[in-house]
Amino acid sequence: MDPTLAARALSAATEITGTALSGDDPGDVLETVVARAVELAEADLGLVMVRADDGQVVAEAAHGATTQGLRGLAFSADSAAGQVARGGEPVVSEDFTVDPRTAPFVPPELKGFGPFAASAFGAGGRVLGALTVYRRHGGDPFSASTVEVLTAFAAQAGVVLALAEGANARHRVTLYQERERIARELHDVIVQRLYGAGMQLDRVRKNMRKRFAQADGARLSEAIDQLDQTIEEIRGTVRALRSPEPANETVTATDLAESARGEVRIAGELLGYPPTLELSGELADIPAEQADHIRAALREALSNVVRHSGASETRVTLSRDAEGVKLRVRDNGSGVPQGVAKRGLRHLAERATTSGGRFSINSSPSLGTLVAFDVPLDQTV
Repeated sequence: MDPTLAARALSAATEITGTALSGDDPGDVLETVVARAVELAEADLGLVMVRADDGQVVAEAAHGATTQGLRGLAFSADSAAGQVARGGEPVVSEDFTVDPRTAPFVPPELKGFGPFAASAFGAGGRVLGALTVYRRHGGDPFSASTVEVLTAFAAQAGVVLALAEGANARHRVTLYQERERIARELHDVIVQRLYGAGMQLDRVRKNMRKRFAQADGARLSEAIDQLDQTIEEIRGTVRALRSPEPANETVTATDLAESARGEVRIAGELLGYPPTLELSGELADIPAEQADHIRAALREALSNVVRHSGASETRVTLSRDAEGVKLRVRDNGSGVPQGVAKRGLRHLAERATTSGGRFSINSSPSLGTLVAFDVPLDQTV
């Protein structure tokens, strides 16, 4: 092996390693790989081809004087590049447009080239595809030492990229898990405390209204509205933290029964009596996203009971069947006053639409209020 060429290959491989492990976009790393390969081989064109599930190879990166129309170009699994991408030996040709091994697979975009070499992109169980280089018709064939260096460089670069992608994937999973932990604490702890504080303030305002000056009562009402807005903003933050998810990461399941007990317990402290809670079906493995919708609906429904109904009885039923999760909150109060709690109810209608579920509310001064919220579940859950 030419020592000078080997040193250049080592320098190029070191650059690829640093770029790949820095977390740069894989497409940018491939562009760097093919550019360095063209320089090492003194070629006119280079392609990085990635193997597809059906054995074909697809040009993901190109570098050289003529690259238009080459990215995305697919080559047969029986082509030289396809065979090399399966871990085969390097293929070298003085003119791949007439060589019987390669001629049947030359696309029109490459008819202007002759000398050709292809090496596996990666090594062992980490072969991602093929690295190919070309010289124009009339150019010198690739020497044995050049192909040797190209093969070593392609093997190392492919392995580095495969390892970097694995490391980045693990980093994304770790990051998502931390985001999920923060989201869960915000949702299950902070929001509940703010919700309880807001309900307590609202109760104080109602019980002591006559003792407050008008300005003080207005300030208290404003504080309650700000708490409601803060809760909504935190819920938005929770949704942002939980999205997007890593493609292969399973969403954490939620024990919806335990969540419902917590919501009912808080409402009971504020109502002065414990609402009846009926649970049925398996509620311990509800996906977090669907559980969040149900929990928000329960919290909003109980909030309306505490604030507006004057009810002496409240019944919560939560069930899971073959169709999904069904929530019903019924009270014997005076109904939801016109124009009250519209924002919260509108958000529940939006949640039902987002989850593919259904939301309805029936309310009258004589019959009380019934809130219904249904969310479908994937049957594989």
